[in-house]
Amino acid sequence: MFASVSSWILSIAGIICLSVLVELVLPDGQMNRYIKGIFSFIVVFIIISPLPKLLNKNIDISSIFSYEQSFQLDEEYLYQLNLDKLNSLQSAIEKEIKTNGYENVALYINADIFNNEMQIKSVSVDLTQLVILENAEHRDIVKIKNHITTIVKKHIDIDEEMIMYDG
Repeated sequence: MFASVSSWILSIAGIICLSVLVELVLPDGQMNRYIKGIFSFIVVFIIISPLPKLLNKNIDISSIFSYEQSFQLDEEYLYQLNLDKLNSLQSAIEKEIKTNGYENVALYINADIFNNEMQIKSVSVDLTQLVILENAEHRDIVKIKNHITTIVKKHIDIDEEMIMYDG
């Protein structure tokens, strides 16, 4: 106990001596005032630093600067972000289907866009208005469905059972 009190007193004396020395070396002016203010702050900090120990309290500085309460999830932004991701994903798949020779294929992705991470539940592919172009690899509807399933699985990690076809 005595050692800690003596080190505390020595710290106060040391910072005061240092501030006097700096005050003698620095010329008068604006800079001198700022440095005096900084040293005054340091002296006050050194003087009050042993108070938690004297009061037998452990002050947790992280509880003072807690960040957990200051962050809140912006659900509207998250919804819009996931909706944009979903639309982008849907248009990328539709574009690849079209480049493979299949036009008028309507794709609907059923996803939960209200969570942090978008979870895709199912994909519906409407082939009722399908137009098969000359550059299409397949003409048989079963092979076309398999080819579209391959394209969808390339973009989305989903089971084949969750891809449903109309038409």
